[in-house]
Amino acid sequence: MGNECAVIWDESLLAYDLGGDHPLHPVRLDLTMRLARSLGVLDGVDPVSPEPATEEDLARIHTRDYLEAVRAAPAAAGDVGHGLGTADNPVFDRMHESASLVAGGSIAAAERILSGGANRAVNLSGGLHHAMADNASGFCVYNDCAVAVAWLLANGVDRIAYLDVDVHHGDGVQAAFYDDPRVMTISLHQHPFTLWPGTGFPNEVGAENAQGSAVNLALPPGTDDAGWLRALWAVVPSVLESFAPQVLVTQCGADPHREDPLADLRMSVDGQRALYGALRDLAERHAGGKWLALGGGGYALHRVVPRAWTHLLATMLDRDVDPARLVPAEWTAHATTLASDVALPTTMTDGGDPRFTPWDGVTELSVDAAIRDTRHAVFPLHGLDPADSRD
Repeated sequence: MGNECAVIWDESLLAYDLGGDHPLHPVRLDLTMRLARSLGVLDGVDPVSPEPATEEDLARIHTRDYLEAVRAAPAAAGDVGHGLGTADNPVFDRMHESASLVAGGSIAAAERILSGGANRAVNLSGGLHHAMADNASGFCVYNDCAVAVAWLLANGVDRIAYLDVDVHHGDGVQAAFYDDPRVMTISLHQHPFTLWPGTGFPNEVGAENAQGSAVNLALPPGTDDAGWLRALWAVVPSVLESFAPQVLVTQCGADPHREDPLADLRMSVDGQRALYGALRDLAERHAGGKWLALGGGGYALHRVVPRAWTHLLATMLDRDVDPARLVPAEWTAHATTLASDVALPTTMTDGGDPRFTPWDGVTELSVDAAIRDTRHAVFPLHGLDPADSRD
């Protein structure tokens, strides 16, 4: 197995553009890749240009009627249904082609890992985790996360862990595999009582024949770096060790950040950097080092996403960037032409402190109720003691 990380990227991926002032703007991808290059993170890396996902690839997750609706929508005179043409999911030119290319990017990442070309692979344009079998949802046309997982299953992998750290619940991926014991879906997200899509409660643990395969940590609004990381380490290592996945797939939405306009968690870029290091460690310890990372949400387009995802790329390439590193002037000059009214960051840190106190079995902090509820819902299904911090 090769040790390098495959980076899936081509500027054609920027064509997934919901238009105008839509929150999911492709400028975040452009700025991320430019920042990573200007810092030397991608030196010597030859990005992999993806091919569009095929009809067969997409149909493992989406209905044929939905695929046809997506194809027809840009030229349709009236309502095509399927969640298309809404404020969240407006119709745009070549929608099928661009969404298929994003899904194809996630398949390309999966293929590099399965073929032995790389232990790790990343498609930052992916992570569109809300799309359902028969409808668009939450800015997502095709669910590339689920498409990539289904591709791995179809090609001989039989134990896959999907870990979603986006601030919104990974509902589309959970729905796709809720009754499939070969896939464990884990989601850490803002509590569904306080944020769309309103799912991801601790008692959502998988269908009858897959009990324990869905794990949901519903974090209270205001959860900061220390609380978020405390919750991760209190739950995720234990269930991964129990499940023993062959591949770890992560959706790395940058929207738990405190500046994100669409949610209410309080992470810093420093906490996110620590999180990506944790994902690397979990992949090494529990998935034989096989780590497929996808992008996702993130709506502080200029100040947060480029820095967070540059840290993600650096972590995957084992080229960790010092948080005190200055943002290069060439990047700032370009970003200023796109966001002249935004106070751009000058370093790769927010000055945050990602240190945390490990959970010890006692409910002390606001996040501890979420830890308790998830452990009590899921741990017994894996033969683990929910009250024992050693499990």
